Amino acid sequence: MSSIIKELKDKITGKGLKIVFPEPTDLRVLEAASKLSKEGLIQPILIGKKKDFDQSVDVSSCIIIDPCDYSKFDEMVASFVDRRKGKATEEQARTMLLNENYFGTMLVYMKKADGLVSGAIHSTGDTVRPALQIIKTKPGVSKTFGYFLMVKENEKYIFGDCAINPNPDAPSLAEFAVESAKAAEMFGIEPKVAMLSFSSNGSADTDETKKVVLATKLAKELNSGYEIDGEMQFDAAFVPAVGSKKFPGSKVAGHANTFIFPDLNSGNIGYKIAQRLGGFEAMGPILAGLNSPVNDLSRGCNATDVYNTAIITAAQTLLD
Repeated sequence: MSSIIKELKDKITGKGLKIVFPEPTDLRVLEAASKLSKEGLIQPILIGKKKDFDQSVDVSSCIIIDPCDYSKFDEMVASFVDRRKGKATEEQARTMLLNENYFGTMLVYMKKADGLVSGAIHSTGDTVRPALQIIKTKPGVSKTFGYFLMVKENEKYIFGDCAINPNPDAPSLAEFAVESAKAAEMFGIEPKVAMLSFSSNGSADTDETKKVVLATKLAKELNSGYEIDGEMQFDAAFVPAVGSKKFPGSKVAGHANTFIFPDLNSGNIGYKIAQRLGGFEAMGPILAGLNSPVNDLSRGCNATDVYNTAIITAAQTLLD
């Protein structure tokens, strides 16, 4: 088990956090939820009918809710209609909330649960869409994004956005920088945030580099207290000797541990190169910027992935 997960388990133990699992008909999800509940780490909430679950897995310590037999369904419908502000009628709400992802997300919104983990059998859109419509982003944050925690022995880094936004603008990149720094702290990393580019400290002047320069300026103006600098190439961000030459005077150059990619192409390619060629474990994508944590699994995940993602989701509730 990763030392990161052990540290997070210590943080969430005894907090009584409730995490929703909308996919308990999947054996991987059921096994993870059972293990989490037996270890007393979280209180899993399973959405569905118990008769549809694999009966070989003990879920006696989990909460099971069937949307078709939920005593507060009318209250949930009214809350959903109010939250959607005219975008859904009561009749539409009653149909939509029979969907396990919408139902589970509403449990989080109504403070009946602290977070949600889905995606083992649903697409990213099916998981993220209800979160964006119902939970929405935190004040001061315009977009959610997905970061990866990259781990190899004692090394750990944050890479973002590697999952959601194809071509974020400068204000969005600035938000990603600050929210990624907060995420880094959750994992015991003292954040030094590099705004990545193919240019370092003005060595190129294009629309692409100007976007990162502006993003860096905006991130600093947010007065987060975090060390954020750019624009800089990866070697300038990571290698002290290169950083001192390409970006003299920067506290981040050569020492960065939190990397903000300028677009989804570079972010997705970057984390997969580190994973496949560098031998790093890529934990994520972990969604950030939402009012309450919702995380999306890969449909190729295993039970351990579900278990770890639930622990990370629970830890995210303690961020703010």
